[in-house]
Amino acid sequence: MFSYFIFLVASSVTFLRTHQVSSQGSSCTENPVFTPSALVVKYGDPANVTCVACQKDCSGDASGLEHTVGKVSQNGTTMFWTVDRLTEWGISLQCYYNNDAGNQCTSILNPTLYQLPESVSISFVNHTEMMFENQQYTLQCSVQNVAPVEKLNVTFYRGNTALGHLQSNSEQKKPVNKTFTLNITPRREDDGAQYWCESKLELRPAGPQRPPVVTSEKLPAIVHYGPELNEPPNPDVITITEGDTLHLNCSSVGNPSPSYTWTLPLNSSPSYSGSVLTIKSVGFEHEGQHICTVSNTVGTVTKEFNIDVQ
Repeated sequence: MFSYFIFLVASSVTFLRTHQVSSQGSSCTENPVFTPSALVVKYGDPANVTCVACQKDCSGDASGLEHTVGKVSQNGTTMFWTVDRLTEWGISLQCYYNNDAGNQCTSILNPTLYQLPESVSISFVNHTEMMFENQQYTLQCSVQNVAPVEKLNVTFYRGNTALGHLQSNSEQKKPVNKTFTLNITPRREDDGAQYWCESKLELRPAGPQRPPVVTSEKLPAIVHYGPELNEPPNPDVITITEGDTLHLNCSSVGNPSPSYTWTLPLNSSPSYSGSVLTIKSVGFEHEGQHICTVSNTVGTVTKEFNIDVQ
């Protein structure tokens, strides 16, 4: 099964002020400052950040920016970190300086690296055939190779109607496969509807302001239900004059389409199997009870007509 993108972010690196920076050093009059203070990067894209270690209490002889990937250039107490392709998960950048008191003042930036799902698919759990009205079934939405999963939101839809919103509680930073489930109880009105799911990485405020979205294919629903008469039974006797035309309507709806069987009075017309019984010239042999039985694989209903010929 294939998935397709509703929206793909044009800019992969987005900056906003958030709390991704933590500072250490209780005796520090100032702490290093990262710009931007939060960094969200799409997997494989370039990234850069600047750190000003100090501006006032800078008489110490040591400052720097510790890193495991990329490279750092320095101009005084200002450090510039760059990486051509960020592909390492869970990295941190530690910017520091030593003040006159011999204390190290540190700020740590934890960039968020994200990856859109390779695919998003929808299916039923342990079910591949048609569904039956008013029975419970479980939909599952499978999201493949996505990160960070803690930022992942999934919405189930029937047509354009949202059925439920789910979120992962995992803190895994590396790409993982994640499956979400939702119980549904279909109605006959849902026959022919299409179920699908949408995955969304919610990376705001530091990330894209329009969250990256990937959707599943559409899963058509087949809902079977028993026959239902279009017109309810009428207990009153139907009086008709000999020679007139008689119409007895037993039409109904159901899925699969129902079949009709008529039980007629003795000595009347031959058997009939349509939804509307028409007798063009009524005779006294048609007087009595006419029973219509409507059936499909789900259920059966009957409708009785009592005829009085005068």
